Amino acid sequence: MIGIVDYGLGNVQAFANIYRRLGIPAEPVRTSVELAVADRLILPGVGAFDWAMERLEGSGMLDMLNRRVLDDRVPVLGVCVGMQMMARRSEEGVRAGLGWIAADVLRFDTSGFTQRTHLPHMGWNDVIPVDQGSIFQGLAAPRYYFLHSYFVRPDETADVLARTTYEVTFASALMHNNIVATQFHPEKSHDWGVRLLQNFAEVDLC
Repeated sequence: MIGIVDYGLGNVQAFANIYRRLGIPAEPVRTSVELAVADRLILPGVGAFDWAMERLEGSGMLDMLNRRVLDDRVPVLGVCVGMQMMARRSEEGVRAGLGWIAADVLRFDTSGFTQRTHLPHMGWNDVIPVDQGSIFQGLAAPRYYFLHSYFVRPDETADVLARTTYEVTFASALMHNNIVATQFHPEKSHDWGVRLLQNFAEVDLC
């Protein structure tokens, strides 16, 4: 069963609806007991970094979440702010991130942007996978929906799973061991997103 971490932020029901249509068991998880029995996890997130971390810390699930991801090596997918929370820190706030990936979250430097380009980066954009394996299996030239003003910069280029260009090129997907993450919203990205979520459920990530 895929557990969609429900700490009060993120499109939890949208993920559940997609998996229901695919016939793949997936449920919102709201307690440590429910986290403990999930085979895979999705960490969604929207809004500000500090607010998301505060909500997650206040949910009572953080210790079990760390145990499942770091000790049990359960596959986990972070989405949008969920991806950013996996880093050490963010320029958007003062709270520490989860630190699951050696990375920092930076704000786009708009000083070199053209007049037609502004923040947030909102709408559809190309995602260029580093390879066609993992969550991008069967996805040729995919496009996904973005809504963000910050991006994750990993220490290691080996952790970059896909790149996107919005005036500057940034990591739009990461993978480190059992941890995968997307800056874009697969749950809002029609067939490309459905296939990616199906891949996450079915591909061996460990």
